[in-house]
Amino acid sequence: MRKDAAKGRRRAVPLGDGPHRGFHVDPGAPRAIEEWNGTEWAVIGVVENLAAARVLFYPPPPEPEKPTEWDRPLLGKGRGRHRKPSSADERDA
Repeated sequence: MRKDAAKGRRRAVPLGDGPHRGFHVDPGAPRAIEEWNGTEWAVIGVVENLAAARVLFYPPPPEPEKPTEWDRPLLGKGRGRHRKPSSADERDA
């Protein structure tokens, strides 16, 4: 792996006593958000707990927009795609 491959990568480090441990340890502790700038980890922010850090790293996907009623194509007379052809009298009317 190249040295610059991890540049811009972020992590959430628990703030507290002791060594850095897994992210799941003490989920209520505040977290420092750090970013790798190519030579060292630089602090770019602080969040209140693990849940806030997860929202920052993994935002919820956007809600798909539902088409409004007038955006749908109008359907012709009949029932479905394979409808019977109409008689000559009905076509002229």
